[in-house]
Amino acid sequence: VMAHVGLRPQSVHKLGGMKVQRDADRLLADAKAAEEAGAFAIVLELIPRDVAKTITAELKIPTIGIGAGPECDGQVLVGYDLLGLTEGFHPKFLKRYADLRSAAITAVERYASEVREGLFPDEAHSHK
Repeated sequence: VMAHVGLRPQSVHKLGGMKVQRDADRLLADAKAAEEAGAFAIVLELIPRDVAKTITAELKIPTIGIGAGPECDGQVLVGYDLLGLTEGFHPKFLKRYADLRSAAITAVERYASEVREGLFPDEAHSHK
């Protein structure tokens, strides 16, 4: 099992929204409990950098950060977010490496236009 400490998306409304989870003692206790229960790794999500650093130092299992700073053993971002496929979601920890949303919209618009104009499919895209 890979454990998850800090903000858990399935509990975002219960935790008051997309807020940094700051109860350092509870976060560390939860992380240690997960390790003791047999987790092979733990995701640290949306917690202060110094807390993530402490948790990483205290555990024997790897930590994977998302919005938890560079001291975690590894990092993760949601693919759709880092590729720029989502709109209106801009948390501080997110770095977009592309704007594929705009490219996808342009491609679909071109496709629809060519279909409406009878340009696609053409001979090159049809079987004999």
